[in-house]
Amino acid sequence: MSERRQLINLAYRLTGSLADAEDVVQETYARWYATSREQREAIASPGAWLTKVAGRICLDLLGSARARRERYVGEWIPEPLPDSTEWGGPADPADRITLDESINMAFLVVLESMTPAERVVFVLHDVFRYPFAEVADIVGRTPAACRKLASSARRRVRASRAPAAPTARQADLVRDFKRAWESKDIDALVGLLDPGATMIADGGGLAAAVLRPIEGGEQIARHLVAIAGRTPGTTILQRTVNGQPGLVAQHDGVTVTVAAFDIPGDRIERIWAVRNPEKLCPWTGAGA
Repeated sequence: MSERRQLINLAYRLTGSLADAEDVVQETYARWYATSREQREAIASPGAWLTKVAGRICLDLLGSARARRERYVGEWIPEPLPDSTEWGGPADPADRITLDESINMAFLVVLESMTPAERVVFVLHDVFRYPFAEVADIVGRTPAACRKLASSARRRVRASRAPAAPTARQADLVRDFKRAWESKDIDALVGLLDPGATMIADGGGLAAAVLRPIEGGEQIARHLVAIAGRTPGTTILQRTVNGQPGLVAQHDGVTVTVAAFDIPGDRIERIWAVRNPEKLCPWTGAGA
């Protein structure tokens, strides 16, 4: 059980879902206990065995996830994580997620663009520092093939991500954005958004959300002000989302939206708004 934190951290980065990560770890332990006592005692490194099994389960899950997401209603966004001090769910798996650069929303979104094999190889090698020989055993490829997959994944990361602004600067912009949204100030919102900004919402068919990305700072500002006008009584809180400054919207004390931001410079370039209630379980009551 001492390996649980490591496995949860690995599986969340590989699947983008805390619920899936928990399922992966449960299945990994089920396979461990399905072996005989003699087989378990013969395993020189239980941690390495568990990682290998979890990696393979994630690889299979990522393949089936692509088919599931083709049927998903609207856009799919990775599951947002609260800071451990703001965890509001019945259990504490978020306490086991290390909040570093590899879980910020922009990074997870880039991971979603990779093939399952690219993602598993890249996360295992570049994030968790497993040698290619071990990664090759997990994904069923040669070490040379894994090097090529990792190189391809790195190119995707470099092409998709600009360095983030300092955290303090991000926090200032998110605070100003919150105030402008609360006051329904379109001009102020437009000034905080990059002209080519994009906003993506994820309702999963279970909560109202635009089904396609909204492009352009002015269009996003007008949409946000329209939402504020339709939902009186909503409280907006500044919170840590996947290790970075973000916003949480609550109605009657229940979290209904978690917003993550991509701020590479002096303006907000991307907003991810998660409204699917199944992805907000860790936030229920958080910060209330």
